[in-house]
Amino acid sequence: MGEGPGTGIEMDDLTLYNAPQSTCSQRVRYALHAKALPFEERKLDLFSGDQLKPDYLAINPNGVVPALVHDGTPVIDSAVILEYLEDVFPDRAPMRPEAPAEVAHMRAMLRFIDEVPGAAIRIPSYNLAFVPHFRSMPEAEFLALCDAKPLRREFLLRMGRTGFPQAEMDEALARLRRGAERMERWIGESGGPCLMGAALTLADIAAMPILVRMDDIGLGRLWEDLPHIQPWLDRIRRTPAFRPTYYHGALLTEKYPHLAETARQRAEAV
Repeated sequence: MGEGPGTGIEMDDLTLYNAPQSTCSQRVRYALHAKALPFEERKLDLFSGDQLKPDYLAINPNGVVPALVHDGTPVIDSAVILEYLEDVFPDRAPMRPEAPAEVAHMRAMLRFIDEVPGAAIRIPSYNLAFVPHFRSMPEAEFLALCDAKPLRREFLLRMGRTGFPQAEMDEALARLRRGAERMERWIGESGGPCLMGAALTLADIAAMPILVRMDDIGLGRLWEDLPHIQPWLDRIRRTPAFRPTYYHGALLTEKYPHLAETARQRAEAV
């Protein structure tokens, strides 16, 4: 359960349905903690299919996390939730620029983050952490699971029970590298230390879980020659909202300890 002192908001006004290791959930948890907003956290077990149960589908018909319920009204999609929190609580640790042109620039960043590195990080994540679970399933059960996914059906069918082929992994790594290169350029152009300059914005929060995930699974080497990225990540890790966002079990290597050795080997690969 998240808590924030002196907000004047009742604990049951904000309820976050999420999963600890979900990168999209981590974005929203960070924003809630950064704004010191008290919220009730309901953790869904994605492998058990909590996100596909009728009561959750009534909140989020896409069957993915996160979903935020505010005063009984559901808000879905992490990027939409981040903007919603700015709309409703604009004076609490504002994370959106004031000038319309800067807001437009930030939203273009969000679009790039979601479409390039945000989409790409799913492929190594699934291959490393989730394929063993799917491999143990009978084919008919796996196909039934795919058909039950409103938003991820085709993604899972492409993956299959044995994982994405090397060609798709290579493409995903190339997209992650392009994402890091674009971030490097943004920081350089803005003067840093954040993506848009001195202040943390929703663009930083959207990118944060992707790079944390990359680092966790041994892909931090993809930005070793980009001088702005590691200081950017280190700075976010020092912010007060980071620790409660990344409680124990939020990293894949904490949930699946066998990944730690795989991540080490991947980090050492040339």
